[in-house]
Amino acid sequence: MEDFYYGRLRPNELVKPSDPEFQKINQKITESLQMLKEQFSEEEFEQVEKLFDLQSDSNSLQSALSFIQGYRMGALMMIEVFKGDSESVK
Repeated sequence: MEDFYYGRLRPNELVKPSDPEFQKINQKITESLQMLKEQFSEEEFEQVEKLFDLQSDSNSLQSALSFIQGYRMGALMMIEVFKGDSESVK
């Protein structure tokens, strides 16, 4: 609770993807970027990097919104459980 209070709670930093499919995809991304870097001029490749940065920012915002929505849904479920309303269980 103290970490939550002081803003040190960052669940996304605790996730360490070990799924082999995740690792394969990241390897393909790395290889594709290397290929583009070799084919494009420096200025063109900078544009590709900017695009990836924007996509990363978009993904981060989407993840945060999904986390918040999931947290809210979980909290509402807990309220319903503690409320003990048998009608809402049916």
